[in-house]
Amino acid sequence: MYKDFESKYVIPRNVEVFLPEGYDKNSSKKYKVLYMHDGQNVFNPKTSYTGIDWGVDEAIDSLVKLGVIKNTIVVAPWNTVKKRFSEYMPKAPAAISETPEAKTSLKENTGFDALYSDDYLKFLVEELKPFIDKTYNVSLKTEDTSIMGSSMGGLISLYAICKYPKIFGAAGCVSTHWPVPVLGDAYIQTLPKTLPDPNTHKIYFDFGTEQLDAQYEPYQKQVDSIMITKGYTKDLNWVTLKFDGAGHNEKSWNNRAHIPLEFLLK
Repeated sequence: MYKDFESKYVIPRNVEVFLPEGYDKNSSKKYKVLYMHDGQNVFNPKTSYTGIDWGVDEAIDSLVKLGVIKNTIVVAPWNTVKKRFSEYMPKAPAAISETPEAKTSLKENTGFDALYSDDYLKFLVEELKPFIDKTYNVSLKTEDTSIMGSSMGGLISLYAICKYPKIFGAAGCVSTHWPVPVLGDAYIQTLPKTLPDPNTHKIYFDFGTEQLDAQYEPYQKQVDSIMITKGYTKDLNWVTLKFDGAGHNEKSWNNRAHIPLEFLLK
């Protein structure tokens, strides 16, 4: 755990790093890296919002032992609670996100009248990633660097791979929270121009059918159509999965964490 990791772009936050079983800092084989948002929910039930964590550490060790994925370290910056929405909501298109209507909606729902997702991604790409690259035995290749999150974390993961396609080769968007007032539909409409090259990138989407997830299917179908138009091939470099009975919570994400991990890290 790196407590209160400093940044010139965002407020300090804890950053947790998971090293897989048998991690060897001197190995000639470089480790893949997975960046995950909402870090307090990823490994530890004591810090998780719901008292249940994703269990990503156990899932990765199990998948590596089975030979399903390659050795991977996980870097999980915590969210800052109050600024979570404003850091995870894509600031695109600016023509919409900076309108008086959008600012009013943001202020009413978050207490802030601006989005800080560009600053958050600068923190990841310009500050946290260089630190990880220097400190751990990791691959610097795009195809070995993934990013994943749930709900708003799914949105920022997609935004990250679109905005920094030379940094992130894969994105996991779990229970992606598409229906954001004013901004959600507008962001989806940016995807035809911003999605990365399907020849070099892969993207995972999923959703359940209960709680907030019950709202997501119509939006996901729009996104799926865009993926096809952009040249993505289902089950090759893109997948969208529906989980009947799954809700919008860590228990549901824990139950299926191995599925996006396998797709992203194999």
